Amino acid sequence: MTGPRVGADGRRRCPWGNATADYAAYHDDEWGRPLRGDDALFERMCLEAFQSGLSWITILRKRPAFRAAFAGFSITAVAAFGPADETRLLADAGIVRNRAKVAATIANARIAAELPDGLSVLLWSFAPAGRRRRPRSTADIPTDSLESRAMNRDLRRRGFSFVGPTTAYALMQATGMVDDHLAGCWRARKSPELLPMLPGVSGR
Repeated sequence: MTGPRVGADGRRRCPWGNATADYAAYHDDEWGRPLRGDDALFERMCLEAFQSGLSWITILRKRPAFRAAFAGFSITAVAAFGPADETRLLADAGIVRNRAKVAATIANARIAAELPDGLSVLLWSFAPAGRRRRPRSTADIPTDSLESRAMNRDLRRRGFSFVGPTTAYALMQATGMVDDHLAGCWRARKSPELLPMLPGVSGR
């Protein structure tokens, strides 16, 4: 069981947030903060998919190259990628050159482009409603949830790939659909015991 740790700058963070300067910046400025917008959420969904089997720090450090390679993760732009783009991406040493994940990113963009209400509305519909106790240690944080499994089922039904329940939960954590900052972490919200969840329609 691992609780918050004080970093070199004197701030108490979730333990992983003190591992590197890159992690500290990501923990402090992005992770757990509500994020909306179709392209912004598409980027996070893609990066979480590319992270599968790798460390997040690898993806974080390659994010500028990913953004350049995937046209800033514009859904419209990526949906228009063709065979030449796929060949280009697989030759780009700045990103993770996984053929299945590259193909899935392009295919997922095409599906996202056709969503009647947009990707942001769809994903946020699975944000848990109600209140829950804030985790006190990393041992209290699950790897998936009822909501992430429901999100996975719905995305899979629509044809999305590489967004399994664990990846979906990581996406929810990263974009503030759930807030898993530990009690005692400086980024934790005001109530360390009972955490209000953002409204959503879980299990859509």
